[in-house]
Amino acid sequence: MGESTPREGVWKLRVLITGITGFTGSHLAEYLVTLHGVEVFGTYRVRSRMDNLVHLQGQIHLLECELKDFHSVNELIGKVRPDYIFHLAAQSFVPTSWNAPRDTFFNNVLGEINVFEAIRLHKLSTRIQIAGSSEEYGLVYPAETPINEENPLRPLSPYGVSKVAQDLFGYQYFQSYGLDIVRTRTFNHEGPRRGEAFVLSNFAKQIAAIESGRRPPVLAVGNLDAQRDFTDVRDVVKAYKLALDLGVPGEVYNIGSGCVWRIGDALDQLLRLTPIQVTIEPDPDRMRPSDVPLLHCDMSKFAAQTGWRPEIPFAQTLADLLNYWRTVEAGR
Repeated sequence: MGESTPREGVWKLRVLITGITGFTGSHLAEYLVTLHGVEVFGTYRVRSRMDNLVHLQGQIHLLECELKDFHSVNELIGKVRPDYIFHLAAQSFVPTSWNAPRDTFFNNVLGEINVFEAIRLHKLSTRIQIAGSSEEYGLVYPAETPINEENPLRPLSPYGVSKVAQDLFGYQYFQSYGLDIVRTRTFNHEGPRRGEAFVLSNFAKQIAAIESGRRPPVLAVGNLDAQRDFTDVRDVVKAYKLALDLGVPGEVYNIGSGCVWRIGDALDQLLRLTPIQVTIEPDPDRMRPSDVPLLHCDMSKFAAQTGWRPEIPFAQTLADLLNYWRTVEAGR
């Protein structure tokens, strides 16, 4: 996974993924390397988790970069000169944003601005995808669902506020400087390698640990009544590629399945995949100061523009997620 040099006489689409070591970034890299004529670059930091990329050894090019440091970003952009940038790097865990609101905002917004400014300085015509979040919508009234892109943004967490800022900076740099930016607002996505801090992955990890005998048959939960629109990450990354292939610069697109699951019902689905019997135990530490009750995606705008539709059933997503954690447990 060394650094790249240009290849004489061979043109390839040069793609840069910020946050390539993360959940979505690693799945995006995994998808892109299967495509003809695509060369994949990604950013990492010294403390980045690299195990998500072990299976891509020799197929991608990794470059160390601190996105909060403009000099580092400017050097990276000048070296790679990417055709596409998928800007995924972020502090993406909502509960962490309550504990570290300043860091969340600083990390998420400054890194993006540095990328934009570096593109401007090098006068590149790079297409940039800004990976926003359904958390931008925040407080949504029942009459406003399913949520389309015109819905008011009422974020209910510091993370949601930071993603609104990223979203609007993307719009502003498109309008002010003509940067080729497509914004997406992705609803909940799950799948193998999802971090244990996220709700369904955390449930799956607990179940796998109970199955292995590493913990008692008690499953700790937070708010089970929140309703979320879940899509498999392997479908989401295909949507991201289509967003830059076919999306209109300056536009924003919702990405989601259009199907809503109550968290408690999704947990029931996971429990059907295991023979163990567990006790459900509410954990006050898993409750947020304010929670978004319902996120239901209207993705018709994106579907009309690109033809994208999610293909992987939710049942398969849950099974693959649980099997991932079983593999992790077996390796301990």
